[in-house]
Amino acid sequence: RVSSSPSRRDELVALFSDPDHLPAATRHFGFSLIDLDPEANWVEAWFEARPDFLNPNGSIQGGIVTGFLDEAMSLSAFVAGDLKAAVPTLEMKTSFLRPLMTDRARARGQVVRLGSSVIFTEGWLWNSEGVLCATASATAARRPFGDD
Repeated sequence: RVSSSPSRRDELVALFSDPDHLPAATRHFGFSLIDLDPEANWVEAWFEARPDFLNPNGSIQGGIVTGFLDEAMSLSAFVAGDLKAAVPTLEMKTSFLRPLMTDRARARGQVVRLGSSVIFTEGWLWNSEGVLCATASATAARRPFGDD
């Protein structure tokens, strides 16, 4: 849990910059926090688009691209909920605009509506040259910890 002091952003940055606080799948994707804004409910991060993520066409497999976006959007929802609730994705739509090749990819997740039980998010994924490669939208459940 993070306090609501003026240094909340700094606490969150420190927390999500520490690999020991990240799930194994997030680490597998090469997640590296760029920045976040807990008041505006967005998160930006780098992901490693590695050669072992390539499909037969030589670009990053679509499920991996979707995973990068899901990680960024889910983290924005988790931060928006003040880390007090799990935010499992209920549904997600990904639009593939152009192939993502190997290198770093930058993703931004943004909460567009924070409800009491549902969170709506959007995401964008750019290649290392800043070219938009995919977008997504998702709906996540808001499940406070300790509730059954």
